[in-house]
Amino acid sequence: MANIPECVRRRMISDDLRDMFEATIQERVNRHLEVSPREITANHHFTKPLVECDLLYRDGYFYSTVMVAQSVAEGISRFVAERNGLGLGKKLIGPKIVDHLVDKKLISKEYEDAFNRLWETRNDLHHMNPEVGDICFLPLAKRSIQDLAAIEREIFAGSWSNDGRFNPTHPKYWDTREDGKMGAFLRLSP
Repeated sequence: MANIPECVRRRMISDDLRDMFEATIQERVNRHLEVSPREITANHHFTKPLVECDLLYRDGYFYSTVMVAQSVAEGISRFVAERNGLGLGKKLIGPKIVDHLVDKKLISKEYEDAFNRLWETRNDLHHMNPEVGDICFLPLAKRSIQDLAAIEREIFAGSWSNDGRFNPTHPKYWDTREDGKMGAFLRLSP
């Protein structure tokens, strides 16, 4: 390809990408509809990876979906611990954080179960153990995205008032400015 002019190479790549997208559009639409992400969530350091996780699943990147879901779930759990003054720092990871949250009655059984399902394959994936080759990733990615959504719903839930204001169920997990406005991330398109 070194002898092909750049403008021709660009056109070839563009055509290939367009063809690949067209060939997979219905699968992507179906996966997007399966995920049906929340339209609004708090804007924190883990929000963009949280949103990206939905996109990874939609676009068929199942390994990455699972790994990002695991990481974001741990980040949200650590965030909940910090916002509740548990002072865990970085010394605890994964299920140990969630155990503390359960002990303090800060999360539901649904949250705990979702987190534990996400964590089941964490070490194999994180360390790329040979067992990764035996994992069927499409159903695991779908389950992971559903579990992450359950965690997100619980922590960042809220309702809309008649005057159009969003009222978080747990305001301490939202950053509210002095003027009463919250930092939010809106998902307005697929």
